[in-house]
Amino acid sequence: MTATGSDSLGTRDRLTVNGETFAYYSLPKVAAKFGDVSRLPFSLKVLLENLLRFEDGASVTVDDIRALVDWQKDRRSDREIQYRPARVLMQDFTGVPCIVDLAAMRDTMNRWGADASRINPQVPIHLVIDHSVMADEASSSHAFERNVEIEYERNSERYAFLKWGARTLDNLKVVPPGTGICHQVNLEHIAQTIWTSTDAKGVTVAYPDTCVGTDSHTTMVSGLGVMGWGVGGIEAEAAMLGQPVSMLIPDVVGFRLSGTLTEGVTATDLVLTVTQMLRAHGVVGRFVEFYGPGLDALPLADRATIANMTPEYGATCGFFPVDDATITYLRLTGRSEDRIALVEAFAKAQGMWRDATTPDPVFTETLELDLATVLPSVAGPRRPQDRVLLTQAAEGFRTELAAGYGKGDELDRRVAVDQKDFSIGHGDIAIAAITSCTNTSNPSVLVAAGLVARKARALGLTPKPWVRTTLSPGSQVVTDYLVRSGLQEDFDALGFNLTGYGCMICIGNSGSLDPAVSQTINDNGLVTAAVLSGNRNFEGRISPDVRANYLASPPLVVAYSLLGTVSRDIATGPLGTGADGQPVYLKDVWPTNAEVQATMSSAIDAEMFARRYANVYAGDDRWKALEVKQGDTYDWPTASTYVANPPFFDGLEREAAPVADIVEARTLAIFGDSITTDHISPAGSIKPASPAGQWLIERQVQPADFNSYGCRRGNHEIMMRGTFANIRIRNEMMGGAEGGNTLFDGETLPIYEAAMRHKAAGTPLIILAGKEYGTGSSRDWAAKGTALLGVRAVIAESFERIHRSNLVGMGVLPLQFAEGVNRHTYWLKGNEQFTITGLSDLQPRQTVMVEGRWSDGLSFRLQTLCRIDTAEELAYFQNGGILPYVLRNLAA
Repeated sequence: MTATGSDSLGTRDRLTVNGETFAYYSLPKVAAKFGDVSRLPFSLKVLLENLLRFEDGASVTVDDIRALVDWQKDRRSDREIQYRPARVLMQDFTGVPCIVDLAAMRDTMNRWGADASRINPQVPIHLVIDHSVMADEASSSHAFERNVEIEYERNSERYAFLKWGARTLDNLKVVPPGTGICHQVNLEHIAQTIWTSTDAKGVTVAYPDTCVGTDSHTTMVSGLGVMGWGVGGIEAEAAMLGQPVSMLIPDVVGFRLSGTLTEGVTATDLVLTVTQMLRAHGVVGRFVEFYGPGLDALPLADRATIANMTPEYGATCGFFPVDDATITYLRLTGRSEDRIALVEAFAKAQGMWRDATTPDPVFTETLELDLATVLPSVAGPRRPQDRVLLTQAAEGFRTELAAGYGKGDELDRRVAVDQKDFSIGHGDIAIAAITSCTNTSNPSVLVAAGLVARKARALGLTPKPWVRTTLSPGSQVVTDYLVRSGLQEDFDALGFNLTGYGCMICIGNSGSLDPAVSQTINDNGLVTAAVLSGNRNFEGRISPDVRANYLASPPLVVAYSLLGTVSRDIATGPLGTGADGQPVYLKDVWPTNAEVQATMSSAIDAEMFARRYANVYAGDDRWKALEVKQGDTYDWPTASTYVANPPFFDGLEREAAPVADIVEARTLAIFGDSITTDHISPAGSIKPASPAGQWLIERQVQPADFNSYGCRRGNHEIMMRGTFANIRIRNEMMGGAEGGNTLFDGETLPIYEAAMRHKAAGTPLIILAGKEYGTGSSRDWAAKGTALLGVRAVIAESFERIHRSNLVGMGVLPLQFAEGVNRHTYWLKGNEQFTITGLSDLQPRQTVMVEGRWSDGLSFRLQTLCRIDTAEELAYFQNGGILPYVLRNLAA
């Protein structure tokens, strides 16, 4: 999407680079009209250019532009703006339901007698299939081939559907399985920093590369100076169809970096420190922008690692401006010299270029970190922000074993594993995984991990026999430089064989532990651990057999696999005994910074990026062999358990009716703090006894073929039954017991079954919750499933940004308890009734009084804040959600 504006301000200008002329919208010309913008945060300069390019007097006005310039006065604003990203990034877990919805919208357009082809992406869409591959096979030379083979066996229906989408829908490109993780592919290939397209008059326009993505870690690309953040699939679909992203001009928190990292400290240690600091400061709904002299020595890959973890510290985006490091990385990764020249020329012409002489921007608030103070760390056992110094990690686990799991007196307990020559105990590491875009996009930590493997191999150390080891890079380029350096051979020797190019362990696609180990863990209630180089360690996410999950750098993952436990001090104690009978310590296997840099310099070049990405959309023979039906509308397979026509538009009329009040609603569940989207809509394994498992069994699908919730997001029947089905979720109506159950007239039922009984009786439902409701992944099914269960409102102490937006996008009302008030203030137990009136006249962020009645008949009034934040969101809510709103507009 180039521009729809009129250029009534006369700010369009021309820029000639390497003999080619580009039109662009000039920020210096804006400054001449509205005031100096030189110290506006770089991230807001990107927004300012976007408004300037789309100024049309209607969706974007001159007053919007003036408000963004004037942001500098108070360094905050309450003004709502309409932002239009250049493109959309998707992965297959969230991409499949997006394409399903587009196909269903085409069906609805047909039913209304409108033109179905109008349901078509208006901006470039890149969908990378990266979330479906599982580590079924590990620690073997054929693990990669076998896992890809199984992936196709499980997912051929889904992949054929995506291939139909790529052939039928304009502007949709699909990166086939076995290529890489969407964020690393975006960083290494798709992103351009400065995007270009041709306007209606045939003129090439240059503008900042911006994107939204259906994965919360889309933020990673902000390390490359590309403004990107995660949205729910619902919002992404609207953006695809030409709808702007409605947002308030954000606060911008400046994070000043100084100094340099010391010897032996990794980018992972840095990002865990930054995450802890920013989560404690509070940056939900805000931009974070990094600045200061510390950037001068911070490589692009380290910046991308920090930007990737933006969802973990809660911000909308974590932005790094364009500078010499950006240019160096674009050249290393094989971008064209013409594009690189354009990036530099455009950034300098627009005042978007940073160097050592650039004055600091003005910010809403600032934090500061001296990089020299960062120390080796891990984070866990269940939240990314819970950083622990490496020297205190073992003590932290022992404390958690007592306080969190009530097993403090069992620290030394060990249980023999049947038919094995070893025993296991609390804290033993069941999974050691090098995984996730956060770290596998960073050559420094992967090379460091390979060097740890090399030194350990030379000393005769191997991982403990109960540890399942996996290596899941984010792109094929990683394999190229690991092979060229010889480090892949060292990884293989320790069992870190290539398992696949995808999210894998970080998303919960961990495969199964050795059956004997799994049975020993579960029969004896052992609190085992996973150590992974990922970004998410929420309980129940990584493996149902693992309770304690720790985020760590890739070299620490290898070292921990040698130690085999998190209950002993890895920093000072021996990792094991070498071939010479002497103890081996962490310092004996840890590489120097010079060793890491020398290996990178000799093993990585631009040619390997150019070669790997030359035919990135072609796919292997399996992809090419997938049969695809042609047609503007999709021929839904009636017997498919993967792809089904969703009910979101059933009975939808072309005109929206007034929103009905919520009368005598009952509580479906009560949750505490930090309920994640993994809790609400799990991505991992489907249990045979669960409602989803029973539905599959009724259709002759065997448990071995269940696949995961994430892979079945194209079928609403599965996803409805999977909503609130996480094995670790705790409903306070059930006394805090784990599992997705609730009470219906005193009877214990799975939440899905209780919701269906309430729906049959015509009873609306609400959810009550604590702080940070919906934290974690940008999972649209967490909102879709909630809506399909009949939940009309969620009342929480606070909401995470993306999930709040997704609830509105599905027509579910998010209400926030008044300050200092929560579910405990009113002794809410789940047997109350709630009535919420005036919904047809609702206004953004107004006070909403909820009328309640306890089970004894006494009444109370609950003051809440409506968390529909903008007028655009209100329009979505009034239409029953964002998709009906878009559909009605396109059909009008």
